[in-house]
Amino acid sequence: MGGDYAPEEIIKGALLAHRHLRVGIALVGRPESLKPFLPQPLPAGITIVPAEEDVGMAEEPLMVRKKPKASINISMQQVRSNQADAVVAAGNTGAAMAAAYLNLGRLAGIDRPAIGALLPTLKGKPVLLLDVGANVDCRPRFLEQFARMGSLYCQCVLGIEKPRVGLLNIGEEPNKGNDLALATHQRLAQLPGIHFAGNAEGRDVLTGEFDVVVCDGFVGNALLKFAESVGQVITQVLREELPRGWRGKLGCWLLRPNLKQVKRRMDYVEYGGALLLGVNGICVITHGSSKAPMVYHAIRLAKEAAEQKILQRLQAEMVDPRESNPSSERPLRTPSRCREQSASDSVPLSRSEVLPLRPLDCVEG
Repeated sequence: MGGDYAPEEIIKGALLAHRHLRVGIALVGRPESLKPFLPQPLPAGITIVPAEEDVGMAEEPLMVRKKPKASINISMQQVRSNQADAVVAAGNTGAAMAAAYLNLGRLAGIDRPAIGALLPTLKGKPVLLLDVGANVDCRPRFLEQFARMGSLYCQCVLGIEKPRVGLLNIGEEPNKGNDLALATHQRLAQLPGIHFAGNAEGRDVLTGEFDVVVCDGFVGNALLKFAESVGQVITQVLREELPRGWRGKLGCWLLRPNLKQVKRRMDYVEYGGALLLGVNGICVITHGSSKAPMVYHAIRLAKEAAEQKILQRLQAEMVDPRESNPSSERPLRTPSRCREQSASDSVPLSRSEVLPLRPLDCVEG
């Protein structure tokens, strides 16, 4: 029920995924709103899960508490009860995060879940950027946890044996950056179990030199929007400039296969959405402006995460490796305990913790 083009485009993308990815789809929402866009009778493997309410794009994230029967809550409960393997949400990002937090809970050893987004690089392999909006203000230990989750994701889902982890900063030198960057660099350099490759400047993110780039949600969200706009700008410039005159039209015709490949490599629609890492379930958050192709790729991303058992790996390995008894199970922290600050984590947190992703228009054509 969420998104600028819901429910029609969401259903179109879900039907595409059902047909080409061979996955079962549970469409959660108001049946009277969904049925006009569905074939009758429903194809095998497509079901409707009724929900009486929904959370609008402009509503506060914590409306999920006041609307227990909202579609985003019902979706999360499908995963919690093992009736579904993953949730894909295209609506209010803050509401999706809040619903995941309330219904699924956090993994042991995780203070703050993070949204990880895949971006294209010059080397053809994607880079995982996190956090891109879940945590506006961070402490060093949060970024350390993001690095460990991102490294595990690259190993499990992307098949990278030894992911190179970078810390987004204003310079390559270890002594560059603000207090958060300096403290985080020191922690990552001493952290076992990951390959920390040092600071990553903004120009390094899309080169392919790093497999994981870690930052706070404020910077990550701004960088994500900028990176996504690059593909749109280049595509629009090519559309406007290439067809000029008969030479341009001829060149455009000759280069058409190459231009399609360029668009495919740069188009963020191909990457589907962002995985919410750190909650006790698989949740993919995609753009509010998602149309059918992006919904399809978001479902593909969720399917890959489920098949590669990323959740089970995170559950097993996210206990702090520096603890004396890493095999012991740590209880989930309560919100009050999460706000306790140790001496080594001197970066303060503001009351704002969620930065919803603003909708972006998909590149068409």
